[in-house]
Amino acid sequence: MKKEHKDAIFANPLDKVATFSFDDQVVQVFPDMIKRSVPGYSNMIGMTGVIAKRYWQPGTRIYDLGCSLGASTLSVCHQISDPSLEIVALDNSQAMIERCQQVFAQEALTETGEPRHIHLACADINDSPIENASVVILNFTFQFLPLETRLPLLKRIMAGLAPGGVLVLSEKVRFDEHEQQDTLFDLHLDFKRANGYSELEISQKRAALENFLQAESFATHQQRFAEAGFAESCVWFQYLNFASMLAIKAR
Repeated sequence: MKKEHKDAIFANPLDKVATFSFDDQVVQVFPDMIKRSVPGYSNMIGMTGVIAKRYWQPGTRIYDLGCSLGASTLSVCHQISDPSLEIVALDNSQAMIERCQQVFAQEALTETGEPRHIHLACADINDSPIENASVVILNFTFQFLPLETRLPLLKRIMAGLAPGGVLVLSEKVRFDEHEQQDTLFDLHLDFKRANGYSELEISQKRAALENFLQAESFATHQQRFAEAGFAESCVWFQYLNFASMLAIKAR
């Protein structure tokens, strides 16, 4: 298992800041990066498994779309002990998938020590089938998709969900009220500073994410859920400008 390193990708001045990419360099520091950058991350990941336990229907699949290093999938495995549990975990970064395979080999086991039924693949989630699902997870993935692909993806998820199935979607969000947006944006910067990031690191990472991470408001998300056909949606968690939402299909 590869050693996890402290995130120092943007610690030194760069001649040119390239667009952010989930490459091998990011994979090496990803656990540290996301914990120090995303307020409430551990709470959202931990509760993802609890939510999955409530909504999972035996005989159906759970999908982890944009699985990165498998934190959401492992959260599900910790909550659901049924050996018939089947999870499809997808990510379009080959570096993430290769590291995730190592993580699952050590940690994704049943109570009897048998491997879980996890189908891990490097794939574009916009082109991947979603079938016979009762839980679909999109944790910090949707925000990186082109805007025009977001509603079609939600419609495909809806079509692949069993009645009563749920989508868990966690994202960075923006706010229509300028004062609220400015306040929470500034507090997020303070959060990063408190976690040891320098002004240079914050500035260069922001430049790398510009036009790559496109956050949206709660109202935009909820309108899109409705357009996709979900019967109800709600915000179940918010910490500064990061949040997690549920969208539920009618029974």
